[in-house]
Amino acid sequence: MSSEEVGEITNLEPAAIIGFDGHVIAGLRVHPDQKHLVFPLGNEISIYELETNRQTFLRGHTNTISTVDISPTGKMVASGQTNHMGFRAYVIIWDWQSRKEISRYELHRVKVQSLCFSSNEQYLVSLGGKDCGSIIVWDIEQNIAICGTIATKETTGDALNVCALRQRWTVFVSGGDQNLRVWHIDRDRKRLEVQDVAVGKLRREFTGMCITEDDEVLYVGTMSGDIVKIRLNVSSNPNASAQDKLPVLLGCFGKHNPRKPVGKDCEKYHYGVRDLLILPNGCLVIAAGDGTIDMVQERNVSFKNYNSPTWPQLTSIQSAKIGGVITSLQIVNKTSLLIGTNGCEIYALELQNFKTSLRLLKTCHTNTVYDIAFPYNFSLVFATASHESIRIWSTSRMQELLRIVVPNFASSSIVFSRDGKSIISAWNDGVIRAFTPLTGKLIYAIPNAHNKGCSSLDVTSNGKILVSGGVEGQVRVWKIEPYVQSMIGVLKEHYGPIESVHINCFDTEVVSASRDGSCVIWDLIRLTRKHVIFAHTQFIAAQYWTNGVQILTAGSDKLIGYWEAFDGSLVREVEGSKSGPINAIDMNMTGEYFVSAGTDQIVRLWDYQLGTEVAVGIGHATSITSARYSPNGKFLVTGSSDGGVFVWTVPEKYHIKIASPDKEGKNANRKTNSSDSATRKAVQYRPTRNANENVRELESARSNRSDCQISTCPEVDINAQPTIDPCVDTASLADDTEREEQQQLETRSFHSQKSQIFE
Repeated sequence: MSSEEVGEITNLEPAAIIGFDGHVIAGLRVHPDQKHLVFPLGNEISIYELETNRQTFLRGHTNTISTVDISPTGKMVASGQTNHMGFRAYVIIWDWQSRKEISRYELHRVKVQSLCFSSNEQYLVSLGGKDCGSIIVWDIEQNIAICGTIATKETTGDALNVCALRQRWTVFVSGGDQNLRVWHIDRDRKRLEVQDVAVGKLRREFTGMCITEDDEVLYVGTMSGDIVKIRLNVSSNPNASAQDKLPVLLGCFGKHNPRKPVGKDCEKYHYGVRDLLILPNGCLVIAAGDGTIDMVQERNVSFKNYNSPTWPQLTSIQSAKIGGVITSLQIVNKTSLLIGTNGCEIYALELQNFKTSLRLLKTCHTNTVYDIAFPYNFSLVFATASHESIRIWSTSRMQELLRIVVPNFASSSIVFSRDGKSIISAWNDGVIRAFTPLTGKLIYAIPNAHNKGCSSLDVTSNGKILVSGGVEGQVRVWKIEPYVQSMIGVLKEHYGPIESVHINCFDTEVVSASRDGSCVIWDLIRLTRKHVIFAHTQFIAAQYWTNGVQILTAGSDKLIGYWEAFDGSLVREVEGSKSGPINAIDMNMTGEYFVSAGTDQIVRLWDYQLGTEVAVGIGHATSITSARYSPNGKFLVTGSSDGGVFVWTVPEKYHIKIASPDKEGKNANRKTNSSDSATRKAVQYRPTRNANENVRELESARSNRSDCQISTCPEVDINAQPTIDPCVDTASLADDTEREEQQQLETRSFHSQKSQIFE
């Protein structure tokens, strides 16, 4: 690499961001062209094309996005963010065609709660959060703020939502905790005129709002589980300067239950009405906090002497239920309903048939992604480990293929066996579990593998030896056989949690990194300590180089260390971060490049020999907790503490360079840099069809499915002996290992030593 290329740092572009931030209220939006979805992902806005599954991103926010809105014609997108306490939060207006920023302003403190465009797209109304509490009207053409005022009275709670009328571009509505107000923009006097909706003694926390096409009626959902109907009494002239009459309450409605007697036949929606929509035929679609989706219509009944302020005015036409609290509700192509939940999932539902049309469109983790793993020499799928679940994803469609659920526990580490027939995972309940990658069925479980929880693991190339690290500081070695899993030995040197264990390419050594400030190199054959690495840091990650002669470490001191595996001496240290610890490192198959990521939310690609940055990726909104290089070296996968999974495209000049043989069987293109021998050695390991048959079948079997298969792990008796499911053909775990051992053993004496332990 030339000196010019060394100084040049390119940008890593995300090929896809797997996920959806369902915690943002009304964060899922359908563009008026009915071809794109717009939703926030951390500090970026994702534009998702429904037909092609392609994603583009709008970048410009400095912190997590809290609200999104699209103009009525779709020409502009507006987004607001949260910020640290004491700082102001940005509102950014984007141009849809160019995907570029039009303007921005920071007039709100800490958080932007809600946004809405006026019907003529001249104004943008923004509502601040509880630390701000103000409403700002921004003139988009002149790029100035016209007016602003406090959103609520001192006797009421915070305002939570703003909604613009469809015909009258100077009127909008705000609602929140015990406040529902109609606002009028006076452009000439640069002020806002407000009228409170007369709701009498009704005390509600108002949530989602929708307005009829003629601006006559406003429907508002409440956290009490009912729907409030308001007549706005707006002027018949859309250009009128002010309203003549006050908006009044028409009724507070619940759902009618015909099975109960009069007086007790009114039902409310559990956990509140979170959002609602008006259909062209006048029906309402109601989304509740318990996951209920209900299509209702009003009954033609009078309730003058009803004994409750909530009347059973609504009758259900059809209903469905999904998991999680519903936060967004949108209609696409006038036939389908898109539902976003706080479980970070997007569902699709046909309006004509609620019972059988429910399907899952997008999903992601809701908690920290602790680890990422690829099958050996196979880049079409990868697995992620998080709280309560392990998920397998397709890298071509960026969709979930399989979900393995273990309730109430978190998976801290995962690894694929070399033959691709099992996923081995470590859990914080101290159990090591192995699953099939096709069905998610439990193959075996090792109860009480570690006393305080299992934090890391790795497996040898033949799949017979498993090394695990625990929170208590012990490294344990296990022998994996088809019908029994037994412990070979316990390695006790650390007194802090084991963050990482990694076995070298010859299956002779394992390095363990601990937060006690040491890395220990263990002899895996004799089960003894060989060397100890000490540093003024808490080691979080350690990994052997491809030929096993050096070890790469990272930790809380923000430094990346190169160490000799022969004697544990320090070779080089480079600064891997400027503002926080490094949580993850990983190399490509040839050892030419490696990736690092940490609390500073930046993904860095490094040249191993030169120790310099060659590419940087920015996009995560929280600290990055895991990173993995794909086997083909063409992309990176990173996971963060908010559950986001980013897939980064590696620039072509940093791809793995493999020598291609010519017709005479000789190498036509040879590498000339210092890692030539390591590259040729890594290329010798070719995947066989048997090794990756299961994971390829996993991709092909679900290529035409839009929903995922969810497998729930049965409970494991921690007092029971380690067992294996006799229905699973696990005898094949030991197949075809002799060929791999022959490639890795260098001498006959070494082979005889190793066979005494492994066989």
